[in-house]
Amino acid sequence: METVVIVIHLMVVLALVLVVLLQRSEGGALGIGGGGGGGLMSSRGTANVLTRATAVLAVAFFATSLTLSLIAQNEDSPSSILDASPAASDGTPVTGEGTTGGSGGILDSLKQQSEPSGPQVPAAQ
Repeated sequence: METVVIVIHLMVVLALVLVVLLQRSEGGALGIGGGGGGGLMSSRGTANVLTRATAVLAVAFFATSLTLSLIAQNEDSPSSILDASPAASDGTPVTGEGTTGGSGGILDSLKQQSEPSGPQVPAAQ
């Protein structure tokens, strides 16, 4: 489903760029385009069609963008790296045994690593 929406989105993007580039420049700030003699886009009707096509493609662009964001939001991946369960070096998942939380998250494994192990000797003074 996501691939289909991405392909439609890319086609809409390419069509939108093409339609915008086909439109006649109205500013004339650089002195290019908008010349007086005929041309491909000289009639008022063609300009109206291009304007409507731009509006329709813009709506399609926003619709596909929102659809893609909703699809990405509903994926079954963890929402945070803190929710992911880390794996130990031997490939077995790390459990939260010996910690107060017991949820097995990355914070519990970091807390477990920061706790000293073995007998503790007081520092020399």
